[in-house]
Amino acid sequence: MARNAEKAMTALARFRQMKLEEGKVTEKRPFIASECNDRHKAEKWRRQIIGEIAKKVAQIQNAGLGEFRIRDLNDEINKLLREKNHWQDRIKELGGPDYFRIGPRMLDHEGKEVPGNRGYKYFGAARDLPGVRELFEQQPMKAPRKTRTDLMRGVGADYFGYRDEDDGVILPLEAEYEEKFVAEKIQEWKEKKASGTLPQETDEDELLYPVPVQADSDEDQPGVEMEADDDDDDMGEVGGTNRFISHVPVPSQKDIEEELVRRKKMELLHQYASESLQHQEEEARALLGV
Repeated sequence: MARNAEKAMTALARFRQMKLEEGKVTEKRPFIASECNDRHKAEKWRRQIIGEIAKKVAQIQNAGLGEFRIRDLNDEINKLLREKNHWQDRIKELGGPDYFRIGPRMLDHEGKEVPGNRGYKYFGAARDLPGVRELFEQQPMKAPRKTRTDLMRGVGADYFGYRDEDDGVILPLEAEYEEKFVAEKIQEWKEKKASGTLPQETDEDELLYPVPVQADSDEDQPGVEMEADDDDDDMGEVGGTNRFISHVPVPSQKDIEEELVRRKKMELLHQYASESLQHQEEEARALLGV
């Protein structure tokens, strides 16, 4: 009994097939999608491309095809995916549906892109090829180096120790140490006092700001000069320094402050007041005798 392949090669079968194909013109898919102006034909070519992609994706799952055949199949699939996108753009231009938004993406999700190389996908056994497997291995990311700004963000009151007393632990410890330190100092003072090594206290305070003595009043009243000399001798004995005698009038702190205020007023007046206003102010002062 003859097989189906042998039956198809007989003269009668070939003659019948030729008669069936008479009048039929096999239409070839356009190389450029923009050459097609019929939306229905564009959708037909899109479905044809999807069928070819599905067929090749099924073939590339076989790892026994060899490295070169798998690479060729992967390149062909990526080429067909780009062509499919062109036909979908053409269908949208001709008024058809937007397959980018509503179309299935099962075949697109089959592929996997290499990080940093967008657009080219690896399908099936192509992901396990030498040189490709290493690309999909995730490298541990290095911790970014912190800048000075990032370091200063965590600096607050706690960093400088302003809130150390809020924990309720350090205050009792400080109080305990303070009592112990005060007791030691008191005991040390008592021991020095008992041994007589404690320095003697003086009742008179050291003169920090010497009082100036006017020279004119000293000439008119010699008694005052003698008293001042006596005081100088006493202070020399007590503090070891002589009293300073000023022969010119020394302004007080109040006089200095008034002079500074007056100068500041004059500067503001010259800066903001007009010449006519300054002239009027001078006339008013002259009338008032100020």
